[in-house]
Parts: sequence; C-alpha cells; structure tokens
Amino acid sequence: MTTGFTPARARHLAVFFAALLLISAVSLRAQPAPQTQPAPQAQTAQSVSTRSGAEIYRAACETCHGPDGKGSPLTTVGFAAPLPDFTDCAFATTEPDPDWQAVVHEGGPIRGLDRHMPAFGEALTADEIARAVTHLRAFCGDASWPRGDLNLPRAFFTEKAFPENEVIWTTAIDTGSLGAVQNTIIYERRMGARNQVEVNVPIDFRQSSSDTWNRGLGDIAFAFKRTFHASFNRGTIGAAGLEVILPTGKEDEGLGGGATVIEPFVLWGQMLPRNNFVQFHAGAELPAGDSSASKEVFVRAAYGATLAQDRGFGRAWSPQMEVLWARPEGGASEWDAVPQVQVTLSKLQHVMVAGGARIPLTQRQERSTQVLVYLLWDWFDGGFFEFWK
Repeated sequence: MTTGFTPARARHLAVFFAALLLISAVSLRAQPAPQTQPAPQAQTAQSVSTRSGAEIYRAACETCHGPDGKGSPLTTVGFAAPLPDFTDCAFATTEPDPDWQAVVHEGGPIRGLDRHMPAFGEALTADEIARAVTHLRAFCGDASWPRGDLNLPRAFFTEKAFPENEVIWTTAIDTGSLGAVQNTIIYERRMGARNQVEVNVPIDFRQSSSDTWNRGLGDIAFAFKRTFHASFNRGTIGAAGLEVILPTGKEDEGLGGGATVIEPFVLWGQMLPRNNFVQFHAGAELPAGDSSASKEVFVRAAYGATLAQDRGFGRAWSPQMEVLWARPEGGASEWDAVPQVQVTLSKLQHVMVAGGARIPLTQRQERSTQVLVYLLWDWFDGGFFEFWK
C-alpha cells in the first residue's frame, strides 16, 4: 500500500506553496490593510480637521452609542438591534483598529454586522475616523488589556503572544514513503486581560512498515500562557508559559512519545511598518521523571505581512515565512522552512484558513516535507456560521 506521495511530488508541493506565498504578497488585487496610525497626507491648512476624537464621537456616534459608550435605549435609537458596550474591555480592545475603521467608514454590512450602523466614509476623513476610534477605545478604563492590533496573524508553529479565544483544526500530511496524517484540535480560552489556557488533542493516522495503518489519540497537551508585556505605541507584545504533554498515545503504534514532557516557552511579537510583522517563539522540551526520552531546545521565527482587498476593507491575506530550528540532546541541529498563507473567510474575519508546507533543510534523508492546513474560528466574536453575508 502506498500513500500516493513521491519525492518528486513533495518537491512540486514545496514549489507550489513557495509560489503561493509570493503571489499572495504581490498580487490578488490586494492592498495593504488600513494603517493603525495613518500616515500624514499632504493637506492644506483649511482642509485639516482640528476636532478631537471626543468631539467627532459626540457629533457622529453619541446618538446611538450613548455618551457613556454603553448604547442608547430603544426609545432613542428607534430600532431593536442590540448596540455594543464600549465599556466592556473584552469587546472594546480585542479587534485591531483597521476593523473598527472599516465599519465606521463603510457601515456595518462590510463586516456582516447590522445595517443600522451607517457609513461615515463620505462625512469623515480617514484621520477623523481614526481619532473617533481612539476615543471610543478609551471607554474601557483598564489599560492592562492588550490592543487588538497586537494580535498578529497565526503561524503554524510560531505561537503568538496575544491571549485568544479560538478553536483551530490543524492537519499535517507527511509526504514520505510511509504515510502519516496528523490532526490536532486546539481549544484556546482567554482568562481576563492577559491569561490564556489551551488544550491540544491530536488524532493521528500512521502507516506502518507492514502497510497497515494505525489510528487513534495522540499525546494530549495542556498549556497556560500569560502576556507580560504589551505596548501598542512600540508595537511589541511578549508572553511566557508552560505546556504539559501527557503520554496518552500508544507509543508502540507511533501515536505517542511515551513520556510526560514539560515545555516552558517564551513568545515575542513586533509590529513593523506597512503591516509587516515578526514573531519569535523559543522553548525547551524536558521529559519528566526517569525517562529515556531526550531533551530538546527550539527557536522559531515567523515574518509576514497582511494585505487586504477592496480598498483595504475586504478579505485579508497574510503570507508568512517561518524558519524553525531544533536541537535534540546529543543530536544535530534540525532546520526547516515553512512558507504559508493565511486567508480570512467570513466578513467579520473571525473564520480563517491557512495552507503551507514544512520543508526540511537538514537531515533530508530522514525527514520529509509535510503539507499543512488549518481552519481557525475565533469563537468569541460569534458563531461559526454568522457574519458571512
């Protein structure tokens, strides 16, 4: 029994994903997403608005959203659609500025929201919209909540420092002579402003040397991380955490490692000009107790950019390149390159898909290319089937 994958096909897949990464970065009729801090434009003194964010909010937003940001009553607005509460920090800080600005500029339907939210793109300049958004964020009085702009796109292996509420289904298909399909369901839940808990449940299929397939549960992992630094002005965010991997999979069938592993890690993200970004992830895998499993240290880095269609307000594309390094105890360094692209699917951009390939740069005789895909749902923003039209 064969998997249908050959070394030649693996090379073709690697070339395909590298090309997809390049094409996404320069074409797809995409544009850089709206800047969080718009670059100054050449304007005459008469055309420059001097109104503060509070003044713009009072003139354009207060009737519906209320002077306190909690929303006006039905008797005032005249419709029954619920209004957001800007004093709720979990709501007011989670999304990046470009998403807020898109809704103000184009109206609620641009993100699949209620049509009662009108478009102000003809009445307000981009700078005025940015100032109004900055003011409404101030209704959250707790500065410990990281800004949503620091929630950088997710890479396949380099985890992000921002605390999230997500469900991710990842699949890795091995292109070696013995087939393997590794699926992982990841559940992430934010706890307060800066903490996150995570559960990883792997479900694997592996071909043995006798051409039979073993399938079942892999090693379940539990993780905790805390964001210890978040600066919107500097565009930096940092976190640290600990993951515990339990030996729940059958080691003799290749579905588990056979040992409990403790993995401390640190994460760092940096926003760059023109919606570029870089993220880092470093840690160590430390077998617990008297185990024959070896220790390992690793460093991962991801560089990418976000582009958006429809004048910067539509579907977002985030091509990235990851570089992975790992060194097992007593072994040689392992290097991998992971070209990939993340694409938003829903109008609210709370459902995303990504594709890529993990390409070994060293030990190519023992390690083969993997085809990668994930489906991500930010469940805090709404149901999976909501906000698509």
